[in-house]
Amino acid sequence: MSIRFQADNDLKFGIVKAVRRREPTVDFVSAQEAGLDGVPDPVLLDRAAAEGRVLVSHDRRTMIDHFRDHLAAGKSSPGLLIVSQGSAIGDAVESVLYVWALSDPAELRDQAYYLPPISRHFFTR
Repeated sequence: MSIRFQADNDLKFGIVKAVRRREPTVDFVSAQEAGLDGVPDPVLLDRAAAEGRVLVSHDRRTMIDHFRDHLAAGKSSPGLLIVSQGSAIGDAVESVLYVWALSDPAELRDQAYYLPPISRHFFTR
């Protein structure tokens, strides 16, 4: 089973669009496309979980707390990816694509990850 993504209200649409352009088979919908524009974060987490989608957000300030509350209430989640607001779109796209291509959905379940550091591992000689 392939990982599916749901963007929250504040995720830059350019990230969603660039992921789709780079890999057209990725299932990644924006909040607007899913009819979730303006929906409160807890409701968004519930909806993403019900649809089996990993939520992708820039909102590190409040989304992590909502995610913890979601799990504390006994609910499950396909996962949460927090993309740094200041990261370059290209770095964010690479990170999302790494997660999509290299992760098993079970590895993301009920976990939150910060991106794009996943694509910033540089080694010197």
